[in-house]
Amino acid sequence: MFGMWGLILVGGGIAVTVLGPFTVSGFGEFDMFISSIIKAIIAIILVIIWILILTKLKNWIFKKEIKS
Repeated sequence: MFGMWGLILVGGGIAVTVLGPFTVSGFGEFDMFISSIIKAIIAIILVIIWILILTKLKNWIFKKEIKS
């Protein structure tokens, strides 16, 4: 359980510290729009990765408890 909460906190920390200040320039009035699209894509990829990791962790925990 600690590992699951740790992953959730680390994911939130990455999103806030890395994705938050990320900006794109050079596209004129579309800077904010392109920056938002890139942030959204990265956040979705991180969520998918976190779900896969948490699913593997959950399965490992339940297999361990069933064998006991």
